[in-house]
Amino acid sequence: MNIEIISGSPRTNSVTHRVALFLQKHFAANTQHNIGLLDVRDWNMPLLNFVIGTPDQAPDHLKPLANRMFAADAFILVTPEYNGSYSAALQNLIDHFPKQSRKAFGLVTGSPGGLAGARASQQLLLLVPALFGIAAPNMLLVPFLDQKFSPEGELTDAGFQKSVDTFTNEFLWLAEALAANKG
Repeated sequence: MNIEIISGSPRTNSVTHRVALFLQKHFAANTQHNIGLLDVRDWNMPLLNFVIGTPDQAPDHLKPLANRMFAADAFILVTPEYNGSYSAALQNLIDHFPKQSRKAFGLVTGSPGGLAGARASQQLLLLVPALFGIAAPNMLLVPFLDQKFSPEGELTDAGFQKSVDTFTNEFLWLAEALAANKG
């Protein structure tokens, strides 16, 4: 199964990117799945003025991204909270592609504050069904993110491991069940 983690913050020193790095390493070390990390900062995504219906329809500089998006069996969306919602950069990237029918979505929000991007998580719960995707039953909300993960994506707060394990187990349960029942 191909799982793409989308790191949705366009900020240079994004703290939520730390969680995306951690999850990439965590899934790679603990599963047999192909784990990718798509960082919105790595793609020159124009404001939405076209939808990429197939990888061949993508502009040359976006073909690698399109190939990965179309090959993904499941996604994990990692975003900070901006003005009560997820990042516009994440929305813009997703909007360039067709609906993701019957694919699993893991939802991860975080912030340096105590609310952990809770309002963004609620907005993501509205986004996923609009994409025809299915949200995993447990989200990973990370308060005081800068105190839990290093800039290199290492977990620095061992007490948070149980939250990570619950999220990853529930996400994998859903993603594997959906991938097994493709058709």
